[in-house]
Amino acid sequence: MAGKPRKPTLVLFVRHGQTPTTGAVLPGRAPGLHLSDRGREQAEQAAARIAALGAERIGAVYASPMERARETAAPIARAVGRRVRVLDSLNECDFGKWTGRRLSDLRRRRDWRQVQRSPSSFRFPGGESFAEMQTRITGAVQSLTARHPGSTVVAVSHADTIKAAVSHASGAHLDMFQRIVVSPCSITAILYSADGPLVLAVNSTAELNSLVPS
Repeated sequence: MAGKPRKPTLVLFVRHGQTPTTGAVLPGRAPGLHLSDRGREQAEQAAARIAALGAERIGAVYASPMERARETAAPIARAVGRRVRVLDSLNECDFGKWTGRRLSDLRRRRDWRQVQRSPSSFRFPGGESFAEMQTRITGAVQSLTARHPGSTVVAVSHADTIKAAVSHASGAHLDMFQRIVVSPCSITAILYSADGPLVLAVNSTAELNSLVPS
């Protein structure tokens, strides 16, 4: 006799808040980058939106090990009475030698077009490939849903990793993931069940109570 299917898990992916270099530099995994004043405001706003769901519904709050992600997760965890758990697999993509480079300089590179149009075939020099990043984030999802069946989990991560999770959940090829926008402190909600994932919201800055499968 087959066992009962695992209860669905709702994962709320939160991109970290704005930093002093957002939109100008590819920070990657360089240490020491913290939220700006605006980023801290965004994190508090995200915390209020998540807490409005009901603190009892939030089973856990996880964050990438980067400072900007942990600082974003902190007010969320306080608002729902949880602690921040660091999960390495939520980390930013390893941009290798591109880490810390200005985006205006990178956009002039010949291989920038490959990053935008066929990212599945690109590996950052001395770093990670987009395909490896997607495998890593889907592994994180499998771990979270196994640990927290029937619960709502907050996962504070980074734009590219969240976009890769959305691409995988929606069945879109990784080469399409650059068409997805994930803004600072936006919330992306994906319900993972035995029948497969349901993408309930992407890049949301609105209230979350209406996010239910139709």
